[in-house]
Amino acid sequence: MKKLLGLLLTLSIFVSVAAGCSKTPTTPSETPSETPGEPGNDTPLVVGYAAFSQKFSPFFATTAYDQDASSLTQLSLLTTDRNGGIIYNAIKGEKVSYEGTEYEYTGIADVKVTYDKAADITTYNMKIRDDIKFSDGHVMDADDIIFTYYVLSDPTYTGSSTLYSYPILGMTNYRENNSLAEELAVTPDELAAALENPTDAMKAVMVTLVTDTLTSELDWVKGLYGNESYKQYTDAHPVAKDLFAFFYSIDEAYDSTKVADEATVLKDVIAQYGADWKTLGSNYGGSETYFQADIEGEVSKLVLKDKLANANGKEVPSIEGIKKLSQTEVEVKTKGFSAPAVYSIAGIQVAPMHYYGDEKQYDYANNKFGFPREDLALIEAKTTTPMGAGPYKFVEYKDKVVYYEANQNYYKGAPKTKYLQLKETVDGEMIAGVGTGVIDAANPSGSLAKFNELKGYNDNKEATGNKITSFSVDNLGYGYIGMNSNNMSVGGQPGSEASKNMRKGFATILSVYRDVAIDSYYGSAASIINYPISNTSWAAPQKADPGYKVAFSTDVDGKDIYTEGMVADARYEAAKKAAIGYFKAAGFTFDEATGKFTAAPAGAKLSYELIIPGGGNGEHPAFAIVTDASKALEGIGITLKINDPADTNVLWNTIDAGQQELWAAAWGATIDPDMYQVYYSKNAVGLGGTDSNHYAIADPELDKLIIDARTSADQAFRKATYKDALDIIMDWAVEVPTYQRQNLVIFSTERVKIDTVTPDITTYWTWMNDLELLEMK
Repeated sequence: MKKLLGLLLTLSIFVSVAAGCSKTPTTPSETPSETPGEPGNDTPLVVGYAAFSQKFSPFFATTAYDQDASSLTQLSLLTTDRNGGIIYNAIKGEKVSYEGTEYEYTGIADVKVTYDKAADITTYNMKIRDDIKFSDGHVMDADDIIFTYYVLSDPTYTGSSTLYSYPILGMTNYRENNSLAEELAVTPDELAAALENPTDAMKAVMVTLVTDTLTSELDWVKGLYGNESYKQYTDAHPVAKDLFAFFYSIDEAYDSTKVADEATVLKDVIAQYGADWKTLGSNYGGSETYFQADIEGEVSKLVLKDKLANANGKEVPSIEGIKKLSQTEVEVKTKGFSAPAVYSIAGIQVAPMHYYGDEKQYDYANNKFGFPREDLALIEAKTTTPMGAGPYKFVEYKDKVVYYEANQNYYKGAPKTKYLQLKETVDGEMIAGVGTGVIDAANPSGSLAKFNELKGYNDNKEATGNKITSFSVDNLGYGYIGMNSNNMSVGGQPGSEASKNMRKGFATILSVYRDVAIDSYYGSAASIINYPISNTSWAAPQKADPGYKVAFSTDVDGKDIYTEGMVADARYEAAKKAAIGYFKAAGFTFDEATGKFTAAPAGAKLSYELIIPGGGNGEHPAFAIVTDASKALEGIGITLKINDPADTNVLWNTIDAGQQELWAAAWGATIDPDMYQVYYSKNAVGLGGTDSNHYAIADPELDKLIIDARTSADQAFRKATYKDALDIIMDWAVEVPTYQRQNLVIFSTERVKIDTVTPDITTYWTWMNDLELLEMK
């Protein structure tokens, strides 16, 4: 998968995801026809969707598609806005502006986060409305929340939630059922020793991770056929077992085409890795440390169990930090404070205990929580038939279609579209499906080709017209060109003004060629960004914000390089002039007669390498940027060597070793803009942290801002703090933001009342929001 990660990070392939979910079975006679009906109140909304695994459970859904299918039937305690910001007072509602428009957001619960610095304890208080009903009419209360928390915290829980990984008071003691578990926590030295000399049980854990990951990836590979984004690979390997081997086999002599069945190929490839999770990490996620947290977590458990076996701890019947305060209020306490934690702790979907568990087995006062401890059979039995308090209730899954019916008990009012269907549709057929009326909506992958395809269905040849209405939504991530400050410095001082000026010289030239290159590659499917943060984040600076600047648009004296209306050639010349000023300030020797630099200062060079993994043929969004920049730099005597390896491992191996100078890639983002992993000083390669600070940026002021922001619950403070942090990163000139890719959300103009679709769709505010208001024609 390392080869695929290279594609994901560089070619920016997008696998479509649409939100969805449901609950409460009804009789088969209530199931609407799969084929779109005649216009009218009973006309179903049919949404094109990727294949499902039928794990439609708020507890056990693992694929994005199953999670979305489940979510239509569920409600979360936490309410967020179009930028992913938290609405703390959701019961009464809060108004938040988005791009000049004020929206009011409401939800089922108020959330309060309080940090006691003296005690180093964070308290999360969740208070829900008293009139929320599940789709069967049963009223939601605090017992349902407690039940949900305990399912997610059970030692045998195997779903995708990681709630138990947060330092909730008493969580480890409960999961280990030993009052000494937290006191005898595994030390870093003990963990390191165990990883150095793993026991057979630890090796078994490693083998299991390898086996499960590769098994899952074989299923993923099978789903690539028909996806235009992967056509060059599926064409070259028409049989899934061979494509899987191409991506994952580490035995150069292995020939999967000579193996008859895919089960044997899978077994063979698994055997190649054995317990080698580090190599799998490199091939799957681009780094040997990709699975490190998972392995360390499992190995720590085994070490802890050995320690506890020789201790005299007592049994622990409940989780100290999770308490029911009333029938509408629950409290969770954690050790320390982490800003992203609220998204997991308060972000749970509240499942009905009476449906998933057993009310007879619930007695909060006597530590009974609706199911037998370490036995989730009751909950697992409902995995394929979800129920909750969301806008729709599940009817059935049949013939690759998930059927839903409006929840008459939905707290915002029953949806105006009575029936909803999620219909499995190949990505390459989604636009045609909406254009021809086979489906009514879809979330196809976004690309220049896809935009051109959908425009072909509209008489006006635009992205929105008489057949298809489209919405472009920013992808959760962004493209960039990076620089390693250690390897691009003057006098061995990465943080000096001379070093920053040198990097700004390169950054100024690279940034000026972004517009044309990205437009040529993506068209309207991407836009230029000016800060190293995804535009999807609430913390991203906006053009209307004070102090907003176009990336690397000022010269060494702080003056604007460009003027309003300046044509492209004039901009290129202005950028070159500004770059010369930066290089001079960095100590480079410039020959005025030839207009070229002739010598570099100590520790610097006149030639640097930029690795851009374009498959050896320039297939990369930033390839035109770096080629144009290389030519411009050559004109002033500086060489920018472009290395476009056929094997993307060349880049990732170089990055892992901290040897790269410049490179092009893309970051994936999360709903919380925490910068710790990527920019905190100790996370630079080789310093004992996460090795994910590839820029080797080391700035005490930046570190303080990062910690201040992640340890505050005040969003306004955090945004201002992150703006200061972004300015420091830009001043270091270790990252040139290049593009914000967009994804597509499309509707049939002929069949859907477009004015009833929620406005200003974003990454965090999908078309599924305000779904109760959407109407069919």
